[in-house]
Amino acid sequence: MAGSSAPGRMLVGVRIDTTSHADAAERVLGWARAGESRYVCAATVHMVMEAHDDPAFRAVVNGADLVTPDGMPLLWGVRLLGEAAATRVRGTDLMSTVCARAGVEGIPIGLYGSTPQVLDRLADVLPKRFPGLRIAYRVSPPFRPLAPSEDEEVVRAIHASGARVLFVGLGCPKQERWMAAHRGRVHLPMVGVGAAFDFLAGVKREAPRWMQNAGLEWSFRLLSEPRRLWRRYAYHNPRFVALLAVQLCGRGRRSRGAR
Repeated sequence: MAGSSAPGRMLVGVRIDTTSHADAAERVLGWARAGESRYVCAATVHMVMEAHDDPAFRAVVNGADLVTPDGMPLLWGVRLLGEAAATRVRGTDLMSTVCARAGVEGIPIGLYGSTPQVLDRLADVLPKRFPGLRIAYRVSPPFRPLAPSEDEEVVRAIHASGARVLFVGLGCPKQERWMAAHRGRVHLPMVGVGAAFDFLAGVKREAPRWMQNAGLEWSFRLLSEPRRLWRRYAYHNPRFVALLAVQLCGRGRRSRGAR
């Protein structure tokens, strides 16, 4: 596993690491202290299925330094594959844990993604929620691809800011591709957190914890944003269940054949 000693499993062709919020946060902060260029993916069913459909994107996810099970279906899947100790590590919760510890340790953070309004809201909310936290850098990039000169300026600005952890909220699969393209160029850990910017800023509601734990977060989000999300869930979720079932059946046949 690239840059990670965490055990894990291949789930529908995607590596999912066995970790916890505390372990993942310590890895990120350890890389921050050392100034290491790393990236973390918080995997969901959407991400796994995008990776299943696109070998190049699959290489991006599997090449990450840490891949956490953000979605409950992924957690159930790796547990069924033998990782009984696996725990869920949501991007939003990981960002909160890292921010809390960064505030205590005096490690500045950066925010890359979302809209200027959401970033302004985060700049107000996060230091109040996590005392001592300093946001050294925040940029909402344009939706279009950046020109090489613009991208170089972004890299220079990140380094000049003094940020030592960069949270990336561009959405899947854009944020994962961006992080992979900048590993070795941005000399700090990058953590892809998807909708965490919106949740922590309070501009979007999170599913109640019981729905999250029951694996029903997708239904809450679908009801909240039906136009944007219905095609994603209708296309990806049934195929994920079918592919996981095939993988589990194949594993069962191999286990019986080895007896």
